[in-house]
Amino acid sequence: MKLQLTIIICTLAIISVAQTPLTQNGTIKFIKSFQSDYIPGRSVVIWTPESYSKSNTPYNVLYMYDGQMLFDSTTTWNGQEWDVDGTLSKLLQEGKIQNTMVVGIYNGGPERRTIEYFPEKGFKNLSPDEKDYVIAELRKKQQFRGVEKPDSDNYLRFIVEEIKPWVDKNYNTNPTQKHTFIAGSSYGGLMSLYAICEYPEVFGGAACLSTHWTGLYDKENNPVPDALFEYFGDNLPSPENHKIYFDYGTETLDALYEPHQLRMNKIMERKGYNEVNFLCKKFPGHLHDERSWKSRFHIPVMFLFGNE
Repeated sequence: MKLQLTIIICTLAIISVAQTPLTQNGTIKFIKSFQSDYIPGRSVVIWTPESYSKSNTPYNVLYMYDGQMLFDSTTTWNGQEWDVDGTLSKLLQEGKIQNTMVVGIYNGGPERRTIEYFPEKGFKNLSPDEKDYVIAELRKKQQFRGVEKPDSDNYLRFIVEEIKPWVDKNYNTNPTQKHTFIAGSSYGGLMSLYAICEYPEVFGGAACLSTHWTGLYDKENNPVPDALFEYFGDNLPSPENHKIYFDYGTETLDALYEPHQLRMNKIMERKGYNEVNFLCKKFPGHLHDERSWKSRFHIPVMFLFGNE
């Protein structure tokens, strides 16, 4: 029953409501429809801390998936939020992290989220029969409707070729790889890892919370993890100039993840990652929801761009 409820929650979470989020910390700029040559346009929210207007120092940029769930629980479908602004403001005031702003990119709603958040090159590792099976299973959950493959490569082009240049032009950012990060949860965690693999010259760090390694919502006869691990095993960026964070809970949908995460950890170690550039944490009792991610968001933030 808990797992079924989580699947319903994940489906509901893709519904976007284009309301301007509010913040008590810093400043928010809301773009209701950022247009793209690659994917349908969608809302983007840009958060800068109070210190931004007083500083001449260029800021790090953290790009985040599911932007509608990050800042204001009064605009979200479930009354939950990550409290990204509150967490970063507190850490900045305490001098624990480098100057950082956030770009939250809204998902494309029920017609687009899974299509854009499923690693496209991992999907290509499936056999034709496996692809048909995965598509059929996702369509049962009202996902992948009307398409035969993911569109996540175009989604990443939207971020890298359209949103990032606009942000770097209009804000005081440090645009280099060392100061550009990406983060998300569930499918967004999966795509954060995919982004740093596809664009290692753009992103210097990724935070992958409750990474949805299964792609589907069950354990049995699921070809997705093998296909994904084949891709990630071949394409992880160099540990010399990248940092990657993973975590997972133990309840609801997160209960599926531990064996897959442990498998990914071994791949990371084989590729030369260590405690300096790789961190994975388990959170017993944590659910697959924004309250859980909010409670531990400070940990990947400190790991990726904390002041040493």
